[in-house]
Amino acid sequence: MRSCEHMLIFVVDNYEHMPRRKCVRQVANHPDIIYYKPAGVSFRNLKEVVLHVDELEAIRLADLEGLYQEEAAEQMDVSRATFGRILSEANKKIADALVNAKAIRIEGGHFELKQEE
Repeated sequence: MRSCEHMLIFVVDNYEHMPRRKCVRQVANHPDIIYYKPAGVSFRNLKEVVLHVDELEAIRLADLEGLYQEEAAEQMDVSRATFGRILSEANKKIADALVNAKAIRIEGGHFELKQEE
């Protein structure tokens, strides 16, 4: 069963808006290494991209493990469409870091560690 966080409702011009609920994404483990820096760029001139832990998990499942999105989504306990959005955002961030010589910091995201089965 998916556990989702409920968001607050806000009113703008007498029209009620409710942001989508954000489901907690399941990840296998927290990464040991959380920072990658391009060689030859000093810290003083370095810009960063923040890759969330759940985005790293999506990269691991899809690109390293070679799972189809539907199966990877099940492992993260999200819909296939949500998994696709997570993966797409992760790929954009990694591409930005590689093409523009930025560091990658891995932190944050809306996740919890999977319970041992």
